[in-house]
Amino acid sequence: MGVKRVGIIANSSKEKAPEYALRLAEWLSGRRVEVLFEEEIASAVNRPGVSRKDLASAVDILVVFGGDGTLLLAARLAMGSRVPILGINMGGLGFMTVVNLDEMLGAMELVLAGNCTTSRRMMLNVSVEGVEHPALNDAVINRGGLSRMVNLETFLDGKYLTTFKADGLIVSTPTGSTAYSLSSGGPIVMPELDSIIINPICPHTLTNRPLVLPPESAVEVVVWAKEGEASVTLDGQDLFILKSGDRVGIRRSKDHIHLVESPHRDYLEILRTKLGWGGLPG
Repeated sequence: MGVKRVGIIANSSKEKAPEYALRLAEWLSGRRVEVLFEEEIASAVNRPGVSRKDLASAVDILVVFGGDGTLLLAARLAMGSRVPILGINMGGLGFMTVVNLDEMLGAMELVLAGNCTTSRRMMLNVSVEGVEHPALNDAVINRGGLSRMVNLETFLDGKYLTTFKADGLIVSTPTGSTAYSLSSGGPIVMPELDSIIINPICPHTLTNRPLVLPPESAVEVVVWAKEGEASVTLDGQDLFILKSGDRVGIRRSKDHIHLVESPHRDYLEILRTKLGWGGLPG
C-alpha cells in the first residue's frame, strides 16, 4: 500500500481526540506524508479542513479516531472506493476501531511500510419509500413511542416468511452481528463472511429465532403498527419515520469497505477481550 496522503476523521467530542489527531499528523508530516483533516476535527486543531464528501477520494487511507459510531460515518464516506479505514479506539467497546492509542504510531509504521492487511466488509442497501440508503452494521425497524408491538410481515426473495410480532426487527451484516443484534441475542458471524442476519427484538412468539441468510437474499418487511407509526434506523445514525403499511427492502449492497486489521491481535482475541470471555479454568 503506497501511502502519500492520509485523511483524518475524529469524534472531536472525545477528550483526547484532537490531541492524538494532531500528534499523528505531525508524525506523518515528519515522514513526508501529507495529512488532510475532515472539517470538524480540522476546526478543533486549527488546521485547514476538507469536506466529508471529498475526503475519501483525496487520500490513500482514512484514519478514524473515536468509537465504532465514528467509523460507521467514515464507512459511508469510503463506500464505493477501495480506500482502507484504520480505526483508533478512543476508549469505547470498539469492535471495528481495533488499534489502541498506545499502538497508533506502531500501526501506522506498518501501514507506511506496506505490512498490513485489510478485511473486506459487506454493506447493506436499504430501500425506504423507494429511496436507497447504505448501512454497514444494520437496519433496525422499531415500534413507535408507545409500548405496543408492531407486526412485521417479512418476505424472503418475494416469498412469505412470517409475521414477527415484536418490538422490532434487526437486519444486520456480519460486521453488525456484534452490535445491536448481539445484545438482542443474535449470533456472532465472522466478519469475512457475506450473509444477512434477521433478528427479532423481544418477539411475542418465543419460537422466533434469529436467521442467517445467504448474501443474495432480498428481504422485504411490511410494517403494520397499531399507532400508525414506526421507524427504521440505519447504523444507529439515520432515522426514517414509517407509517403503517410502509415497506422496507434490504439486500446486499454492491459496495464494500475495507478495514485495516489490527497488527497486534486477531479477530478471535478481539472477541475474547471485548466480550470478556474467560481463559483457561483455574
